[in-house]
Amino acid sequence: MNHFYVWKFKSWKRWLLLPSIALLTAILLWVNENGSFSVFSKEESVALTKGNSDEPNIGLTFNISWGEERVLDILNQLAEQEVQATFFVSGEWAERHPDILKEISEGKHELGMLGYRYKSYLDQELDQVRKDLHYAREVFRKLGYKDITLLRTPSGHFNKEVLELAKGLGFKVIHWNINPNDWKNPGTQAIVDTIMKQTTNGDILLLHASDSAKQTANALKTILPGLENKGFKFVSITELINQAHAESELVE
Repeated sequence: MNHFYVWKFKSWKRWLLLPSIALLTAILLWVNENGSFSVFSKEESVALTKGNSDEPNIGLTFNISWGEERVLDILNQLAEQEVQATFFVSGEWAERHPDILKEISEGKHELGMLGYRYKSYLDQELDQVRKDLHYAREVFRKLGYKDITLLRTPSGHFNKEVLELAKGLGFKVIHWNINPNDWKNPGTQAIVDTIMKQTTNGDILLLHASDSAKQTANALKTILPGLENKGFKFVSITELINQAHAESELVE
């Protein structure tokens, strides 16, 4: 049985109280939108899709689920430009390429996971998703990476239940808001144009380091110095999260 509590006030007190409640609500909403604090003790499960728009920091991210050729060219480009990125890799790929995974880590890049098997979480039962995440975590632990908490769901597919499951397992779900679809190989210049024209403060860029992304390494030759010349600073996703006013936005 549900119980409801009703406040009763004399007429004059009620009219005095209503404006006060409206003013307090407006103040709390303004503070919450500006990222200072939340008045709600239970936070909603969300996916981070953008950092602080007041700071020029941006997160460069790469997905890898298969292949070993393109990632090496990309790592070379990042090393030459001294740029830090965050790599989201599937557990299945990590098992097959532990040496490359080590090279990514030793290059001071951050690691996140794409689960174990790269299959949309919306095409699986929630119990299957849970098993996939547990198994992926165990795979990374056996490879020596015990503290991976960043998760990007396969193909970026998730719903409220997946978000809540991930949060319950201690993961932070990371999405993106700049995506040139480089894996479709639209042309090096098209990849460059999308990123250079659309990137703003706090953005999370999605690129790919799987072998399907044949033009990404060449595009980086222009993108990396180009964004730095615009005043942007490449930071890890964790640093983007930890900034004072990082915003977690729910992606529908």
